[in-house]
Amino acid sequence: MARKIPLRDFGSLRVRTPLVFAGQRIGIMGGTFNPPHEGHAIVAEAAVKRLGLDQLWFVVTPGNPLKSNGELPPLSERMKAAKKFARGPRMKVTGFEADLGTPYTAATLAFLKRRYPGVHFVWVMGADNLASFDRWQHWQAIAASLPIAVVDRPGWRLRALKGPAGAALAQWRIPEALASKLAVLPAPAWTFLTTRLSPLSSTVLRARKPV
Repeated sequence: MARKIPLRDFGSLRVRTPLVFAGQRIGIMGGTFNPPHEGHAIVAEAAVKRLGLDQLWFVVTPGNPLKSNGELPPLSERMKAAKKFARGPRMKVTGFEADLGTPYTAATLAFLKRRYPGVHFVWVMGADNLASFDRWQHWQAIAASLPIAVVDRPGWRLRALKGPAGAALAQWRIPEALASKLAVLPAPAWTFLTTRLSPLSSTVLRARKPV
């Protein structure tokens, strides 16, 4: 696998995350959530149930380095909207990434692992994200640093599993039946979760929104 994620001198004292305790299993699901929708809720619910998570964090990001963010609504608005889909006491919505001064997932996860070395973090993403995972900064280092749960999305299963990242990580994929053990496995380790599907996507919803 690739080299470790480079650490930065973050202003960690001002960065406030949800409360977490050593030994807990925490799912991290990041994105712009522009807008959040039922598909996000399905991914989150599947992760909490199948992975045995103590918490699932919706990490609402300031922007996506791979997309244009010129018309992105304010962070506060997207966080407020995401709370409608963060159902149950184990789901939390946070915007702490804005205080890190970086839009990159690799740096965010490196910060969390450094601040909470006794916590079992799992990166949670939809199959559509796995399909483009090889375009992310330090994507191999992300896979080498913590377990990953990929949740099925309509029309993306084959493209995700046969794509560059899916093929490169294939040897570290564990059976779906062992998903409950994923959070405590040493990385690299990942699984693909089958669940009910929602045809909704943020791209489709933005296209429907009147100008």
